[in-house]
Amino acid sequence: MFETLSDWDRELFIYLNSLGSDNFDAFWIFVTQIESWTFLFVFFILIIFKFYKKKEALWVAAFTILTFLVSFGLKYITKTSVQRLRPNNVPELSETIRVLQFPVDFSFFSGHASVSFAVTTFVVFSLRKFTKWVYMFYLWPILFSFSRIYVGVHFPSDILVGAFLGYGIGIGIYYVLKKTKFVSLH
Repeated sequence: MFETLSDWDRELFIYLNSLGSDNFDAFWIFVTQIESWTFLFVFFILIIFKFYKKKEALWVAAFTILTFLVSFGLKYITKTSVQRLRPNNVPELSETIRVLQFPVDFSFFSGHASVSFAVTTFVVFSLRKFTKWVYMFYLWPILFSFSRIYVGVHFPSDILVGAFLGYGIGIGIYYVLKKTKFVSLH
């Protein structure tokens, strides 16, 4: 069964990666760069300070950073333990796929997906009582995550596991903050 799932994962990756076009490469390379999204992380912190009083905002901002660190740490531990090769480093795929980046570290699970979904989920849960448009923030992790398949460095399962773990981490840390009573969260 694991082999069947692995085959589906590989075939879905090849299909999605093959949808790429030279006309869109620059866009997806920009999207996949962590530096391209730094402004959004700063925006998250600023909007937290807009909606919360100073002391509460400091707590929410600190827990946003904690969310990032927990997700990043779990990703690092898992990648070094599992040691799954990235698609761009699998010799059998080298002639089949489009590769626009060449990282040499491991693939499982996607740090881009886990960190972006964790931070976004925490921020959305923290701000949803103020405004419903915060759900649009999920556009970031969706684009960020898909870009990793487009540039040839993650299998779909890397993305899905990273996204689900990130979502869970974001919710979990939100509820930890909620239990502390440092911030009035609803």
